[in-house]
Amino acid sequence: MSKIREAFEKGKAFIPFITCGDPDLETTAAVVRAAAANGADLIELGIPFSDPTAEGPVIQGANIRALEGGVTTDKVFDLVRELRKDVAIPMVFMTYANVVYSYGAENFISICQEIGIDGLILPDIPYEEKEEFLPYCKKYGVDLISMIAPTSENRISMIASQAEGFIYVVSSLGVTGTRNEIKTDLDSIVALIRQSTKVPCAIGFGISTPEQAKKMASISDGAIVGSAIIKLLEKYGKDAPEQVGAYVRSMKAAVRGA
Repeated sequence: MSKIREAFEKGKAFIPFITCGDPDLETTAAVVRAAAANGADLIELGIPFSDPTAEGPVIQGANIRALEGGVTTDKVFDLVRELRKDVAIPMVFMTYANVVYSYGAENFISICQEIGIDGLILPDIPYEEKEEFLPYCKKYGVDLISMIAPTSENRISMIASQAEGFIYVVSSLGVTGTRNEIKTDLDSIVALIRQSTKVPCAIGFGISTPEQAKKMASISDGAIVGSAIIKLLEKYGKDAPEQVGAYVRSMKAAVRGA
């Protein structure tokens, strides 16, 4: 069983997203440890990219700050090596195809296995093009995480039936960011997924409050939060780990009650 499935074994999962190197890699390491210590079940680590098409202004800003600070893919690999000395929960990379291509897909994915990365999310790769990465992911035991969006409609069952690790359900159209309310008919999407696979699904995009997290976790197997955490990093900088830890604790309590 993939290690990612373990994140969902103990009930509803809370999954924070953190851009590596915003404001610097030392702070990222401290934030990851704070999140893990306060109940995060799985952590998504963003490898910064200059043109992150799925992201709203908050996470785009984090990418820009990280890149301006000199973050590279190799430095992110070193960060994970360091984190794996004491962080045991599953971790996945979220980045863009270009980052993997430019590194060399097999090389990139083999290093993921070596350093203890359990999965890979590539939001700009449509389902039909995942074959470019899937053979390497299977070879090295790294789950290629599928995304299902409200526009997936007649492809939901097909995508779900071949999914690995967990399924990232995109809550709403558009880019990442915090939203006041989420109007998509997520119950129907999750019901279709459940008919096709036993792979757990978590909902992301637009979740920022404990109430939203609880609602999304009640529909699915967990909640993913990015922009709200990046806002804490933007506001508190090097002092953010304590704030993020407290935020993760409150969000984990909310999903646990779902």
